[in-house]
Amino acid sequence: MIGSVADIVVVGSLHLDIMVHAPGRPLLGETMVGQGWAMRPGGKGGNQAVAAARHGARTAMAGLVGEDDFGVRLRDNLVARGVDAAAVAIRAGAASGMSVALVEPSGDYGAVIVSGVNLALDEAALAPWRGLIQGARWLLLQNEVSEAANIAAAGMARGGGARVLLNAAPARALSPALAMLLDILVVNALEAESLCGMAVPDLDAAARAAERLAAVVPCAIVTAGGEGVATANCGSAARMVRPHRVAVVSTHGAGDAFVGALAARLAMGDGLDLAVRYANAAAALLVGDPDEARGNPGPDEVARLLAGEAGE
Repeated sequence: MIGSVADIVVVGSLHLDIMVHAPGRPLLGETMVGQGWAMRPGGKGGNQAVAAARHGARTAMAGLVGEDDFGVRLRDNLVARGVDAAAVAIRAGAASGMSVALVEPSGDYGAVIVSGVNLALDEAALAPWRGLIQGARWLLLQNEVSEAANIAAAGMARGGGARVLLNAAPARALSPALAMLLDILVVNALEAESLCGMAVPDLDAAARAAERLAAVVPCAIVTAGGEGVATANCGSAARMVRPHRVAVVSTHGAGDAFVGALAARLAMGDGLDLAVRYANAAAALLVGDPDEARGNPGPDEVARLLAGEAGE
């Protein structure tokens, strides 16, 4: 049994992302000329683990990679970024997960994910990591692995007293079995619309969506991109955090930066509202840099942003 100690354990996906910069998204049958490409370790699980470690939390990743070059790159990246990767198992004969993202000049993007070995993550695969999961303060989950894997991991966490945060991305139905194991649900505007059936075009709508979701889970957070963030606890009115004024270069990874920073601050003892403000600033800093030149802003940069806007 793996016996590492971590503030945060991330159970989830690992993908190698191929980032393609293009003038738009091609129509069916169209060939479009792009401006460049880059290879970047990712997957929502991997991205959020790296972000949590960057913001000061002792972080461990539990997941699967294939016996291939992509898998080597993914594990090496976690270790280089300060994440304990001892619970990232190599599955012989399987292909690692990957994705292709088309990034438009506006910074918006669309992606196609090929999950590969991530789909093999299940209760049996998680069993060797039970002690690691139960010893954490927070378990961090996403929807790039199966619902059954998330339920199994959340059940293990609850058995050890760990709290559970689900970033329900990509969107899919939230089962009662998983909802009852959650402490916090984080979704973006599109995911909120999928889960609660209402459009989220602005921050006021995000607040209403958060309140609706908080009837199902103890706490719901709806990120609305450049509109800001809304947080609601069960039975309480939503609180809103306004956006930071930054020039957007690429929105790719902003959600993962938010969730990783949020989990880190919660694990280190911040209250929910303070942690949300911090995470909102961390995501704002990330979108201001192109993907290939990002310095992964950390606590010092976030503190400067928050202090600067407080002084205006």
